[in-house]
Amino acid sequence: MEIASVGLIFAIVLVFIVLAIFFTFVPVALWISAIAAGVKVSIMTLIGMRLRRVIPNRIVNPLIKAHKAGVDARINHLESHYLAGGNVDRVVNALIAAQRANIELTFERAAAIDLAGRDVLEAVQMSVNPKVIETPFIAGVAMNGIEVKAKARITVRANLDRLVGGAGEETIVARVGEGIVSTIGSVDSHAKVLENPDMISQTVLAKGLDSGTAFEILSIDIADVDVGKNIGAELQIEQAEADKNIAQAKAEERRAMAVASEQEMIAKVQEMKAKVVEAEAEVPMAMAEALRSGNLGIMDYMNYRNLEADTSMRDSIANVSIEKDKK
Repeated sequence: MEIASVGLIFAIVLVFIVLAIFFTFVPVALWISAIAAGVKVSIMTLIGMRLRRVIPNRIVNPLIKAHKAGVDARINHLESHYLAGGNVDRVVNALIAAQRANIELTFERAAAIDLAGRDVLEAVQMSVNPKVIETPFIAGVAMNGIEVKAKARITVRANLDRLVGGAGEETIVARVGEGIVSTIGSVDSHAKVLENPDMISQTVLAKGLDSGTAFEILSIDIADVDVGKNIGAELQIEQAEADKNIAQAKAEERRAMAVASEQEMIAKVQEMKAKVVEAEAEVPMAMAEALRSGNLGIMDYMNYRNLEADTSMRDSIANVSIEKDKK
C-alpha cells in the first residue's frame, strides 16, 4: 500500500514537471490570446519560433496589434525582420500611424528604414507633424564690412521615400547656414538685411537645399538678426598695423646697413692709417740706408729736417688760429 502511494505521488510530480516544461516551452497562453484576437497562429508555429530562437511574444503581440488595426502584416515577414535585428513592434506602430494619417507606407519600406538605423515611427510622426530645427547664430559679413548674425528656424517634414540613404538634420543646418552667409555677403549694406530679414529666407529657400536629404523643407524663418563687429574696420586696422611693422622693419634694415657701412669705412680708414704708420716707420730705416749707400748726402738730410720742422711749425700756427676763431 505504501509503495502504491509513493508511486502515485511520483507520477503526480512527474506530470507536473512535464506540464511545467511543456507550458514553458510552448506559449499556450499566447496562442490562446492570438486565437481570441482572431489571429490564426498554430501551436507548431510557436514551437518553431522557439526552435529558431525567436521570442514568440515579440512576434505575436505586434501581429495582434496589426490585425486589430486592419494593417496587413504577415507572421513570416515579422519573424524575418526580427531575425534581421529589427524592431518589429516599432515597425508595426509606424504602419498603424501611417494608415491613420493616410500615408502610403509598405512593410518592406518600413522594415528597410528600421534596419537602416532610423526611427521609422518618428519619421511617420514627423510626416504628420513637421519638426522645427533651430540653428545657432550664423555670422555673415556684408560688402560694407559690417558683420550680421542671423538665427533661423527651419520647418521640415520627413520624406519617407528618401529616408533610406538621405542626409540628416546636420546637413540641413549646414546648407542653410551656408545660404545665410552667402546671402548676407551679397548685399551692399548690412542695413538692407536689418530692414528686410525675409530676403534671407526667400533666397535660401529658393536654392532647394533639401535635395538628397531625408527631409522636405517647408519654410525657413529668420527668428533673430543682430549686428556684430565692424570686420572691415578691423581688417583695415590690422593691415595698417602690418604696414607699419613692415616699414619699421625696412627702416631698421636700412639703419643696420648704414651702421655696417660706417663700420666698414672706419675699418678701412684704420687700415689705411696702419699702413701709413707702417710706411712712416720704414722712412728712418730707408734714410739710414740711403746715407750709408751714398744716395743721400748730409745736406739733403738737413734740408729734409728743416722742411719737417717748418711743416710742424705751420701746423702749430694753424691750430692756434683755429682755436682763436672758435673762441
